[in-house]
Amino acid sequence: MLLQRSLVIVVLLGFFLSVLIGPVLVPLLIKIKAGQSIRKDGPQNHLIKQGTPTMGGFIFILSSISATLIVTRFDRYLLVALFSYIAFAVIGLIDDHIKVVLKQPLGLRAYQKIIMQFAAALGVLMLARYSGLLPLNIYVPYLRITLEAGLWIYPFLIWVIVGTVNSVNLTDGLDGLAAGTMVIVSGFFSLVAWHLDFQSIAWFSGALSGSCLGFLVFNIHPARVFMGDTGSLALGGALSAIAILTNLTLLIPVVGGIFLVEALSVIMQVTMFKATGKRIFKMSPLHHHFELSGWSETSVVTIFWGITLILALFGILGIP
Repeated sequence: MLLQRSLVIVVLLGFFLSVLIGPVLVPLLIKIKAGQSIRKDGPQNHLIKQGTPTMGGFIFILSSISATLIVTRFDRYLLVALFSYIAFAVIGLIDDHIKVVLKQPLGLRAYQKIIMQFAAALGVLMLARYSGLLPLNIYVPYLRITLEAGLWIYPFLIWVIVGTVNSVNLTDGLDGLAAGTMVIVSGFFSLVAWHLDFQSIAWFSGALSGSCLGFLVFNIHPARVFMGDTGSLALGGALSAIAILTNLTLLIPVVGGIFLVEALSVIMQVTMFKATGKRIFKMSPLHHHFELSGWSETSVVTIFWGITLILALFGILGIP
């Protein structure tokens, strides 16, 4: 009962810390003119968002880390999870800084971002290995079997980390979409980690869920702040680390199905256009396709949240 109460406390603490940090950070971002640039070839109703402060991911980053460290003891699991969380946040911060402070809209070049992401992913795996936490097999949900991976575990997990990070990043295109989806996904992993007795990971995941919920106070439509790459890359880094440490990486594409579909829509769009000069979707990522098909922004976000909730329930059936 005490552990259950602590889990509820860390979620609430994450929420309230976000709500307290937001009113301090948002005016600061406005003051330094950290305004978001909106692509002119996107949905026209997004043009009114031009100048909305970005890099707001600091709100839930600060609140989730603080809430976790207040409630639970720092251990090697948290060391790996927080390293991944912060490492990818730093990459996102560099990208955001180039875009909004140095006024170079393209930010980091694609190859620079990928190199940094692979380096961070390798760093996460090395830290997990030397902490004795790197899984040497892959748990297969629903079949409830484990597959020996050997040295193949390294390229597989690097692919998981980089893929997850970029999928979450691509999902961050509508007010509240990425943050709201992450509330559900991290909430799922919090309950599962608690069930599997990964206490510190459960608390961190719970704090992340509550903090993202608090961030929605400022990010729900019409958004007063965007999380930026600082926030979206950090969320991807946290999610992938949580899944690796609990050996539930194959549940990411299930529970985080929205992240997967958003990424696939971009891959399919680019591949088709390069091959034939034609497009599959009106615009990618997928959420923009629905917008251009006449759906309101809030409708897309709400439906995607609902789908994520259903996927989380389905994910419960796959846990050990």
